[in-house]
Amino acid sequence: MDLPAPHRPGPDATAPRSPRTGARASVVRRHNLSALLECLHLDGSASRSQLGAATGLNRSTVADLVQELAGRGLVVEDGMSLSSGPGRPSPMVHVRASGAVALAVELGVESVAAAAIGLGGQVLEQLRVELPRGKPAPRDTVQLVAELAASLGLAPADRRIAGVGVAVPGLTRRADGFVHLAPNLGWRGVDLGRLLAEALGLPVERVRVGNEADLGALGEHRRGAGRGCEHLVFVSGEVGIGAGLIIGGRPMLGVAGYAGEAGHMLVNPDGRRCTCGASGCWETEAGEAALLRAAGVRGMRGVAAVNAVVDRVAAGDASAVAAVAEIGHWLGVGVGNLINLLNPEVVVLGGIFQPLFPFLREPMLRAVRARSLDEVSDLVTVVPSALGTSAQLHGAAEVALAGLLADPSLR
Repeated sequence: MDLPAPHRPGPDATAPRSPRTGARASVVRRHNLSALLECLHLDGSASRSQLGAATGLNRSTVADLVQELAGRGLVVEDGMSLSSGPGRPSPMVHVRASGAVALAVELGVESVAAAAIGLGGQVLEQLRVELPRGKPAPRDTVQLVAELAASLGLAPADRRIAGVGVAVPGLTRRADGFVHLAPNLGWRGVDLGRLLAEALGLPVERVRVGNEADLGALGEHRRGAGRGCEHLVFVSGEVGIGAGLIIGGRPMLGVAGYAGEAGHMLVNPDGRRCTCGASGCWETEAGEAALLRAAGVRGMRGVAAVNAVVDRVAAGDASAVAAVAEIGHWLGVGVGNLINLLNPEVVVLGGIFQPLFPFLREPMLRAVRARSLDEVSDLVTVVPSALGTSAQLHGAAEVALAGLLADPSLR
């Protein structure tokens, strides 16, 4: 059976080579099944001939692999391609969204969201629950997630569930879902992966927990404003600020998964005290609390409060316009620092910065230009999130589906 691409030597190709052994047929088949399903999952429906062109596999191999994926309930064939060239029309292949479903969860300070997201990134159903004021206890949050999963119809025994992905605003160890510190939640040392696995009745290895900005970056890279970009920074703005990084087409997580805590980057030495204990952190100058304080908003928070500021700015309210300009300035200071440090192709602004983008764009870009090198800033584009509040959920779904996509024979 043919592989989709020839071997390309790595950077250490000049080192002494160890003896090579051939790949077993089962390994090759698993690899090709994965390549085919990944192509359909990310790029959508395709004809058999298009799949062959995309993967480098011959026509008979594609037909055989599609048949196996269909037998596993992951794809269906329906219709024929409209071919204008020589040869027979080719059958069209589509992923079955319901064939493998991820429970995607976003834990926020003010709300918890959960969604059933199937193959192809299709959101089958989504729920969001607002939280009462105060710091949510970990076990109460876990119980709420279990209730939301039940409301979505995702019982532990449901064979469709490929995995669970959870986005958390804090220092989270991706390897086992241990939350070291989530200051805005008031959490420290929470074994969230294990707690969720127990509450959902699933093996712990099927529960993947990650930092919310990291998963937002993954969502935008796979399905949103960062598609096709190898070097991306996603800035998540809520109560706190986080940065998710895609470098060379791969997530940059750091040695323990704690990279990207940009919200605690110093931007104003004379700034307010932060929940982390330091002063002048980026999130104290450009986060939600700073926006609402500058705009004089009291007694409201979250999406409703931010939308109220957006409405006031759109109507020309002077105090709201000034507040957003101030937030835009401090946002630009931080973004300029990240551009100098990471040299990305695109910076994607999510969370509260997405609806505010048309109004804070100019003061933000002025601050970016003032603090970043021309040679670096000329290469980058700053854009609003294409997925909005769903970026983290899509990223969570991608990590939950990753095992199946890597080895569809597990289905």
